[in-house]
Amino acid sequence: MSALSDDPASLDTLPTPCLVLDADRMDRNITRLRAHLDGLGVGMRPHLKTAKSVEVAQQLMPTAQGPATVSTLQEARRFAAAGVRDILYAVGISPAKLPEILALRAQGVDLAIVLDSVEQAEAVAAASRAAGTAIPALIEIDCDGHRSGVQPGDAARLRAIGAALAQGGALRGVMTHAGGSYGARGDAELRACADAERDAVVAAARTLKEAGHDCPVISVGSTPTAHHATDLSGVTEVRAGVFVFFDLVMAGIGICSVDDIALSVLATVIGHQRDKGWILVDAGWMAMSRDRGTAKQDVDQGYGLVCDRDGRPYGDLVLVDANQEHGIIALRPGASGALPDLAVGDRVRILPNHACATGAQHDRYHVVRGGSDMVEAVWPRFGGW
Repeated sequence: MSALSDDPASLDTLPTPCLVLDADRMDRNITRLRAHLDGLGVGMRPHLKTAKSVEVAQQLMPTAQGPATVSTLQEARRFAAAGVRDILYAVGISPAKLPEILALRAQGVDLAIVLDSVEQAEAVAAASRAAGTAIPALIEIDCDGHRSGVQPGDAARLRAIGAALAQGGALRGVMTHAGGSYGARGDAELRACADAERDAVVAAARTLKEAGHDCPVISVGSTPTAHHATDLSGVTEVRAGVFVFFDLVMAGIGICSVDDIALSVLATVIGHQRDKGWILVDAGWMAMSRDRGTAKQDVDQGYGLVCDRDGRPYGDLVLVDANQEHGIIALRPGASGALPDLAVGDRVRILPNHACATGAQHDRYHVVRGGSDMVEAVWPRFGGW
């Protein structure tokens, strides 16, 4: 582990607000999913969009060279510079980005892309012919109507994309993301989402193979389905990302417990509005993000669940509102009980609704282990596209 020499060594002295990563929880989360997928005989291509950190990526990937999934070219650049050589850029490609795809591939990075239209396939094939090298692409399949992709039963469109890509590019396979699983509740619904995800890509791959196309990669991925899949027959890899830290949305779905959440924001009490039942802290939406992903779940966690400095939840204490740099802590609406006795200067840790969104507000992780308040390392975090 590496640390920045000018960084304070304790949670009591860190400037706030700041991002804290419990490495013990992170390690358990990684081990849990890896063991589950090993039991199903399928490899993992972790999604690095949540972490956006070389140091975290090194904990996640099976090897230092990958495989890995990214969602921005900035991630592809950063991880390629760190030695990752097997990368899937899992956002629909635009033609303007193809020159950079080719440049990264010329550096020895096996960078594959994603598309779901004949127009994209034609652009990839043309760029490949001009460069004299085939760009590998996966066709995105829509398994649940959540976002983009080809319907798995749309054989004509699948064949047309495959044929257009074959004019210079290379069909690497099919992929899908069961984003609809975020709305599922209970083991039965989540298993059904995992089954539908698998069935969609396996069926699409069969159509392409019957049309004479190779389809070596059959890729699925979402944190809820990755944990609830019981049969991945025909699938070659699983992509997931937020599982590395988990968050309150994942806890609300039932994928993890609050005690599994590895990421928190350290904040300092800066005031009180006692007649309103408020405690003010220096972590507003600039530190937590505006993500309110738990608002439609059974338990609304506001802008985050409040814990003591050691990471133990106070129960029904949440960040009920957030201004740019002010956070308002109060009891959850409808909850009974008393506010904790927190004085100005005391510190709390706030668990995020969405680890990706909260992480994006910060440029580094302050790494601790378990109940220790000692910062053992500082891992840089990057953003941008």
